[in-house]
Amino acid sequence: MDTRIDARARAGALALAGSLLLAGCAGGGTGPGTAPSRSAAPTAGGAAGQLEQQYEKVVADVLPSVVEIQTDGGEGSGVVYDDRGHIVTNAHVVMGAREIEVRAANGGRPLRAELVGAFAADDLAVVRVSGASLKPARFGDSGDLKVGQIVLAMGNPLGLSSSVTNGIVSALNRTVSTKREGAFPGATIGNSIQTSAAINPGNSGGALVTLNGEVVGIPTAAASDPQMGGAAPGIGFATPSATVKAIAPQLIQNGRVTNSGRAALGVTIRTVVDPSTYQPAGLGVVEVARGGPADKAGIRPDDVIVAVNGTPTPTQTALAEVLVQLRPGATAKVEVQAPGAGRRTVDVVLGELPAS
Repeated sequence: MDTRIDARARAGALALAGSLLLAGCAGGGTGPGTAPSRSAAPTAGGAAGQLEQQYEKVVADVLPSVVEIQTDGGEGSGVVYDDRGHIVTNAHVVMGAREIEVRAANGGRPLRAELVGAFAADDLAVVRVSGASLKPARFGDSGDLKVGQIVLAMGNPLGLSSSVTNGIVSALNRTVSTKREGAFPGATIGNSIQTSAAINPGNSGGALVTLNGEVVGIPTAAASDPQMGGAAPGIGFATPSATVKAIAPQLIQNGRVTNSGRAALGVTIRTVVDPSTYQPAGLGVVEVARGGPADKAGIRPDDVIVAVNGTPTPTQTALAEVLVQLRPGATAKVEVQAPGAGRRTVDVVLGELPAS
């Protein structure tokens, strides 16, 4: 199945991930003539009731921290980050917007918001409202997540404010690439959380929350299946809270990201198409940053990058998906082909993706 990832200003992935200790349902056997013990372990119905109560508690605790975001170009969701009116959302929800309004989970009048900063590479942004009392969410550690944890998705899908769905953490450490949309150039997100919680238009920027009430991700993208003509049910992705906690404070303090933590080659590239197959065949180097990683390794304009660490890089997305798994300072083996010459492999000490 050919599965693509599609992030939309009006469609995001929303999910909440969590762990829950359930009471056991063990019960002692009762033979003929033996009265049931009044201290028997809870029945399955009792355990289900406890789970239901936990759901209700988490929703009551976290939903007030999830807001609806409306712009002149679409709608999405956001999560209150602190008590100063800062709200985290997806960059693709607000980039390029001339007007941004926020509506709290409990309704009330729309609040005008301003864009504090956006970092498209991780599809994250921060907006701020003034003169409102909003409840900050509690952000947890996405590194503690386990596959199979129950998760809830809170957001505003299809204009239905304060909606909640549930699922599990389906997989961890996925690499997800999203497409260009308007002012948003697309993104490649590493270590994303895959979830089965329902993802619908308007969920982008909402909260992925564990059953102990901690936000562990920002739902960002849903998988789409061209053969089905739409979203693939039960496959959504969220930017992990570890990334949020690294990027959001920089946007709040500086209005931009000064330490991206993402590896870069220091080149400007374009896709090269094979004239015989009309398929992408590599990345032509248009410009090399003077003194940068590629320059020091001997990569020059008109060279074509065909692979990094043995992984083919026929497109810019393919290169981004390799680099997002590496860190600045690491050494990568880059295979290049010079015009009229054979291929060669050079060692590149990776730099850092420039500040937004």
